[in-house]
Amino acid sequence: MGLTDSERKAMVEYKLSKANRTFEQAKGNVPLMFWEVIANRLYYSAYYAVSALLLANGISAQTHNGVIQMFSLHFVKTKIVPDEFGKLYSKLFTLRLTGDYNDSYSLTESDVLPLVAPTEEFISVIGRMATNNS
Repeated sequence: MGLTDSERKAMVEYKLSKANRTFEQAKGNVPLMFWEVIANRLYYSAYYAVSALLLANGISAQTHNGVIQMFSLHFVKTKIVPDEFGKLYSKLFTLRLTGDYNDSYSLTESDVLPLVAPTEEFISVIGRMATNNS
């Protein structure tokens, strides 16, 4: 059973709100220098924004890899969003995996800090696109 237009719009708004809250969690951890936590929160902020965009456009994905693939297929390859956004999203995913699961490498400031501002722009742009399509 599909969502009504109002249900879809509410879900998109919820996911965008979650993207923004999660990004604020990432920024809040910068002074504490918890680089793995920051990488995790940056990725999830982008993930929630992309999930909202996919939902707003009626595109379904069941896994993180599926969200990445659908975003690339429908928005990056079609040049709706710049290639840099696809690369950033993939990099955030890889850093999140490294920070969460790699026991032989700890993320550093130089790995993560340069991604904070681009991620903020990413969720802002993707959020506007999702809102315009919901």
